[in-house]
Amino acid sequence: MRDIFSSSWLLYLLSVCAGLLLWHSISTQLPGVIFASPFAVAEHLVGAMAEGDLPARFLNSVRHMLLGLVLALLVAVPLGMLMGRNETVFHMCNPVMTALFAVPSVAFVPFLILWFGIFYEARVALVFVMCFFDILITVTAGARNIEPRVIQAARSFGANRRIMFFGVLMPASYPFLMTALRIGSIRAINGMITAELFFAAVNLGEYMEDASAVFDSAAMLSVVFLLSLFGLLVQELVKWSEAKLLPWHVRD
Repeated sequence: MRDIFSSSWLLYLLSVCAGLLLWHSISTQLPGVIFASPFAVAEHLVGAMAEGDLPARFLNSVRHMLLGLVLALLVAVPLGMLMGRNETVFHMCNPVMTALFAVPSVAFVPFLILWFGIFYEARVALVFVMCFFDILITVTAGARNIEPRVIQAARSFGANRRIMFFGVLMPASYPFLMTALRIGSIRAINGMITAELFFAAVNLGEYMEDASAVFDSAAMLSVVFLLSLFGLLVQELVKWSEAKLLPWHVRD
């Protein structure tokens, strides 16, 4: 019996059920117009999905989220590897990156409006900003913490720079790269909805603003629930990929 209740899948299910029960218990203490119950949100989601409006808005939102995330990965991963393996570059870039990382991402919104406007390009830029520094710091830390013995062993076998980078440094950094992808994907989801609320209200942001104007908490919470579910799905997908690509690193 202990083995059944200690299994990870059952604990996962219990965690989700506990969260839903807590949500329901809080909703019973408040008027529905302020905080809708899980049942009201589920009912709203079923209707919105059947109409097709909410799925269409969600897919449009995911477009700029994915583009911003991919751009952040393309810039942050090479720069993080360079900062992690080159002391000169690290000491030149680290103070600036750390200082910028301390600034809340929404503080860049006025500048992004000046540079990109308030539409699609600005939303992509905000997702990029919200992902970039988290990915960069994670990749840099991973590259700096590669075991020196691994590098020394490769050098003793006569590995050149190309083999050293692609055959030693990159594989040794894969766990940190997957961690950076997990963190970056969640930050991208945060940036996706933040951009739609701070810039021109479109897609899910517009849906939430329209719902708030008529005090429809079920509609607002349906978007929050959908984003939470999407984030959970993305995290599990990355964890599954990590288990397949890095079986020596992932623990059961």
